[in-house]
Amino acid sequence: MFRFTSIKDYHTSLQNGQTTCVEAVHFYITAIQQHQQLNAFVEVFEAEALEKAAALDLQRKNGAPIGPLHGVVVGLKDVICYKDHQVSAASKILSNFTSVYNATATQRLINAGAIIIGRQNCDEFAMGSSNENSSYGPVKNARDHERVSGGSSG
Repeated sequence: MFRFTSIKDYHTSLQNGQTTCVEAVHFYITAIQQHQQLNAFVEVFEAEALEKAAALDLQRKNGAPIGPLHGVVVGLKDVICYKDHQVSAASKILSNFTSVYNATATQRLINAGAIIIGRQNCDEFAMGSSNENSSYGPVKNARDHERVSGGSSG
């Protein structure tokens, strides 16, 4: 099972050869697929995330120093721009918009070695507190589907 209590523990496991970034991405892709009913992700960048993971594994194998978020798998709220990827703010108005730049937060994640696995659902234009008002449908609470998932990010 792929469980770590901190990024430091994960990095130690990577450096000791007990796991790889590719294994981490596979773990999260499987988890996303198994929990599709929660409607948390609107798009998964599976091939791209696996490619980035393999590149990070190779860099580490070749002795390159690891960044503070090396191999950490993250999803981006659908209001945060990621160059050459769709960003719709969970609105039909922007359903065909592709970002022409990276948001500062996105660029900092990339620079730190994070792996962006996909776009995550949110209230339309992040204007809400229950994550029920999205053109993709509501995000379900993992523990109780009758309750809201909480926050504009679910």
